[in-house]
Amino acid sequence: MADNDKIITLFTTRIRQMILQYKETKKENEELYEMVDAKEAEIKQLKLELEQAQNNYKNLKTARMLEVADGDIEESKKKIASMIRDVNKCITLLSGK
Repeated sequence: MADNDKIITLFTTRIRQMILQYKETKKENEELYEMVDAKEAEIKQLKLELEQAQNNYKNLKTARMLEVADGDIEESKKKIASMIRDVNKCITLLSGK
């Protein structure tokens, strides 16, 4: 009977160890799920920030194109004004003769 008692005691000890290990593993698993949830939330936030940055970039690019176009318009206006002055000078010279 002493061998049976020893076996039962050993079996009980192993079961307790398994239960403790199960509880530790369950706790670790819960922590890992929390970490995954936190990382998914962070990824979602970063995707939103990336989308906003891409929209800002598109807007900046559009604004830059308009700025260049406005600069070209000003440059064109200056050239046209210069041509008009030259034509007026020619008209004045032709009228005076």
